[in-house]
Amino acid sequence: MKYSKVHLESMGYELAPIVVTSRELEDRLAAVYERLRISEGQLEAWTGIYERRWWEPGYPLSKGAIAAAKKAIAASNVRPKDIDILVYGSVCREYFEPATACSVAASLGISPDANIHDISNACLGAVNGMIEIANSIELGQSRAGLVVSCESAREINESTIKYILENPNMEKLIGSLTTFTGGSGASAILLTDGSFSKPARRRLLGGVTCAAPEFHEACRWGMEPKGDGTYVERARTDSLSILKNGVKLGSRTWEKFLKILEWKSDQIDKLICHQVAAKNREVILETIGMPEEKDFSTYPYLGNIGTVSLPITAAIAEERDFLHAGEKVAFLGIGSGLNCLMLGWDW
Repeated sequence: MKYSKVHLESMGYELAPIVVTSRELEDRLAAVYERLRISEGQLEAWTGIYERRWWEPGYPLSKGAIAAAKKAIAASNVRPKDIDILVYGSVCREYFEPATACSVAASLGISPDANIHDISNACLGAVNGMIEIANSIELGQSRAGLVVSCESAREINESTIKYILENPNMEKLIGSLTTFTGGSGASAILLTDGSFSKPARRRLLGGVTCAAPEFHEACRWGMEPKGDGTYVERARTDSLSILKNGVKLGSRTWEKFLKILEWKSDQIDKLICHQVAAKNREVILETIGMPEEKDFSTYPYLGNIGTVSLPITAAIAEERDFLHAGEKVAFLGIGSGLNCLMLGWDW
């Protein structure tokens, strides 16, 4: 994929208000820790995450997405009526139908002629939304498009804590570690053809995607039947398989990415990666040969916010003056499935 007409106009994000520390989660699992003889502090030691955020109980996902979208729009010269595409790209959605994007569009006052829909692809949904909008802009079908996401980790964490307390064994606990990395938040990225702001910057140069669908069972999150006519929300992850095979897929995608963009690793100034945990970051950076100082991370204090992680990290990185005009910036995304997508920017 190569692009010449696509620009990142602005970004917005909304932080969930309730800070939940790793120690607080461990306190709720104290009986299990005692039974399995696990010392306190292991969750942070295993993941590198000392806190994450949750929404208030019952918080509407569209509300977070709307808040982030309003910030992105306010930071631009684009008005809601100018937006030709609105994509909601989260794992978490308010209903099976209608698309959560419709609620967001109605609140923002998006044009009735706009293309409005949801995209689902594990933690890559927001990046996939960016690609769909970029393709439409490149083809001249659209001038501006907005991709929004809002994730909530409260519900699956509450369900998983209850499940572990009822099934206190090491296998169940290890299979739930990735769940306990989850955080909550919302993000919005506004892409345009560059005609709304002069001089236009943050130009999308290209991207690549690779897949390893044979590992689609390594991470699952959904509603499971209990056998009595009711369902329960459950998440299970084979963390070792995700790490091992995700890194292999990331390495293959990185090689293809450098070839398509005609870049060398040492020419890349900054990285914005999907946020998982400390070990995942360490191994992928070592594998692709990139130094830690070129990477900006938010997972220690925000956790893994699914589709929101990469956009919110990019927004915070720019806010904190980590990203500068003229730099070569790479977005590295990966999601369960396994799928990997990388984008290259002239920032």
